[in-house]
Amino acid sequence: MATTLKDVAEEARVDLSTASRAVSGVPGVNAKTRERVLAAARRLNYRPNRVARGLVTGRTHTVALIISDIRNPFFAEVARGAEDAAYAASFDLILCNSDLNPARQLHYVESLCEKRVDGIIMNSVASLDPEVNAGLVESGLPVVLLNPGASDSGFSTVCADNTRGGRLAAQYLVDRGHRRIGHLAGPRGHMNLGQRTKGFLSALRERGVADVNVIHGEHSFSGGYEMAKALLKSAPDITAMFCANDVIAFGCIRAAIESGIEVPEELSIVGFDDVQLAALTSPPLSTIHQPKYDLGQSATNLLLGAIARGARNTPEHRLLGVRLVERGSCRDLLTIGAAALSKSG
Repeated sequence: MATTLKDVAEEARVDLSTASRAVSGVPGVNAKTRERVLAAARRLNYRPNRVARGLVTGRTHTVALIISDIRNPFFAEVARGAEDAAYAASFDLILCNSDLNPARQLHYVESLCEKRVDGIIMNSVASLDPEVNAGLVESGLPVVLLNPGASDSGFSTVCADNTRGGRLAAQYLVDRGHRRIGHLAGPRGHMNLGQRTKGFLSALRERGVADVNVIHGEHSFSGGYEMAKALLKSAPDITAMFCANDVIAFGCIRAAIESGIEVPEELSIVGFDDVQLAALTSPPLSTIHQPKYDLGQSATNLLLGAIARGARNTPEHRLLGVRLVERGSCRDLLTIGAAALSKSG
């Protein structure tokens, strides 16, 4: 049978409450007594029952991260940042995958609350039901969203500057002479991707490009493939694509290859995220970099701060910067045009 705290107390010749305070590191225990208890615990190979302790303290030292698609390498880097921050604070991290399914996301939220986790980080794939949202806020359970969230959600948020990222992509393509542009936007209603679309279209309008081909679908490799196939068929004259994330861009590259379209000679492609695989595609993908590890780390540190304060917390909102990474998937039409004029002259 597993060693109990009562066994440790008897071995150390102290009462149960003293053994409990000594093992838990609670002040008020004589230093020699504490060492005697800890030595007894080591001899008996005692392991504290965290579940039982959590019932007393109200803390489980466990947080959860709900992501929307574990297949997307973006979330691997986010999860690593979150796990490192949790481990540094002696917290365990539970990883849940909603699989882009709002019902599954809600199931995990409810299940994690029942398991008494100390807080939740969530990449929300859909707005929570108002009743569920209100219940979470009322419970006082700290929640950090990896997307902007509704202004009245009551939750803290950590996300990249998606609007600026979309603008950077638009300016980059226009500055290279592209005017017939497509945008693979991902699903309607997605908060992060929606902001990227908003920034992209706004910057294009400011630069005098109003006729943009926008198509929606799943923000996955297969979704990017299907959206690109459809758009390349309906608008064969486009010269550039802005994809709402890198995985969509990978699907777009596959669709272009199958359609006999060379990248970037006939079609320029820009992604968003800058996952490690972006540098390994052929050609390497030009993309908008967002600090994925920092997103996970910052969200966890924000969550741990809220847990430590305990009382009602005022929501905090952190916006992390983005930048464009230029690789080989975009062609400069202006340079080509200037070279042709020079040659003909």
